[in-house]
Amino acid sequence: MKIDILAFGAHPDDVELSCGGTIIKEIQRGKTVGVIDLTKGELGTRGTSQTRANEASIAASILGVSFRKNLSFADGFIVNDKSHQLEVIKLIRHHQPEIVLCNAIEDRHIDHGIASKLVSDACFLSGLIKIETKSLDSQDVQEPWRPKSIYHYIQWKALDPDFVVDISEHIDQKMEAVMAYSTQFYDSKSKEPDTPISSKNFIDSVRYRAADLGRLSGTSYAEGFNVERLPAIDSLFDLK
Repeated sequence: MKIDILAFGAHPDDVELSCGGTIIKEIQRGKTVGVIDLTKGELGTRGTSQTRANEASIAASILGVSFRKNLSFADGFIVNDKSHQLEVIKLIRHHQPEIVLCNAIEDRHIDHGIASKLVSDACFLSGLIKIETKSLDSQDVQEPWRPKSIYHYIQWKALDPDFVVDISEHIDQKMEAVMAYSTQFYDSKSKEPDTPISSKNFIDSVRYRAADLGRLSGTSYAEGFNVERLPAIDSLFDLK
């Protein structure tokens, strides 16, 4: 059950919007990736929790991830407390990722910042041997596990990234995964209420942000991330 990358999102569509290109790129390079949605997005103005679940399944197939799970935390009311941390810890210990991707450190939606800290705290606690959790598929006690790196993707707010990933060859597939959420994003024929993310301007901005980060980093399209500790490289020539 061990995987290379475990990507968390407060809501279905968070990872597609913010790090979908990076996920696609790493999978095509042979890495294994799983996605954990913390909520079903049931408070979303458009669509329903069932349509979001169907869309998330379609998007997962486009991304090519090994699995996608939903913890069914309360949308809009995610809490960073012991009970929520333990649920995340169980998944971290079960899948033993080297890298965890999670929500923006701060953002417009209140769930995003809370989910960011929740996952980060759970990654630390997951490495403590005196915290006992039971296996997801048996009553065996799980071994402690702490991911090597936690990277926070960027969402609504234009945060300055600490590094970017070149997704030039994967931007179209990323946008296909995003648009799998047909109830959520721009559709000129939709009769549902307008929301901040249902406008054409918003969906255009997803591609534009990737293009702008690409411009700033000397490539065509890129996705940005924030780090919790200073990243190190072996050689100056490792930098593009």
